[in-house]
Amino acid sequence: MDSKVKRSPADSNPLSQQAEDEPAGEVMAEHVQTVPGTVEPQTADLGTGMLEEEQVKDEIDIQIDLLSDPDWVVRREAVITLGEMGDERCVAPLARALRDGDWQVREVAIEAMGQVGSPAVETLLKLLRDWEVRKYAIAALGKIRDERVLDPLMLQLRNDEFKDDAIDALVALGAPSVEKLIPALRDKDENVRKCAVLALGRIKSSEAIDPLIQMLRDKDWFTRLTAAAALESIGDDRGRDAIKPLLKDPDMVVKMRVERILAKWKKQPTSEPANA
Repeated sequence: MDSKVKRSPADSNPLSQQAEDEPAGEVMAEHVQTVPGTVEPQTADLGTGMLEEEQVKDEIDIQIDLLSDPDWVVRREAVITLGEMGDERCVAPLARALRDGDWQVREVAIEAMGQVGSPAVETLLKLLRDWEVRKYAIAALGKIRDERVLDPLMLQLRNDEFKDDAIDALVALGAPSVEKLIPALRDKDENVRKCAVLALGRIKSSEAIDPLIQMLRDKDWFTRLTAAAALESIGDDRGRDAIKPLLKDPDMVVKMRVERILAKWKKQPTSEPANA
């Protein structure tokens, strides 16, 4: 007798043997799921997102490293790139760039901080305490539309050394500054009043016309003079009529300036204020 047991083709197939215990469809499904290279769509999207985030991190790190380059041109381009990224992680390195030895790097760092926007405000407010970098911090704050910047900038109007920088920053902010500058026209500090007049004249808001007309009666001759100039800048007819009494001002400089303003106005057609 032949002792060998004859096997059918099905007996030699592992899948056929397993089929006795589990349905063939389930077995095939498990097999497909474990095929190498097969990725679920959700997993693929997650992986792509992680990859993109990692690439951004890498690019930020690259640009931060370039801030230490001995060539100021390379540092400048790195600062510009970080500003364009606008990421919160760029704030600290850009703050350091405000101290760069080259003014051209510092200038673009101001712009870059403005591009990052609100996430940079807290860092810039802390930099106001540092005399060496305060000028650049003030300029950067003037580029960020965030209500947190207004009071600190108004406070700088009391600082003789940085008041001009603060005026520039408030003018750069424009309309949001007006609601702070108009009350400052009644400040006890004469210098603050003068700064407020100058800033409002440059912003050219129609909201400032009546408050500026009141400043034409200020006891300080320079304040009266700058108020008249501010009204000229805004260009409203109310201001034109309001400064006429200053033709009899006790101060000669004020009288001469008002004469020039009115003579110039006569040559121009009446028009509405720029920001009516």
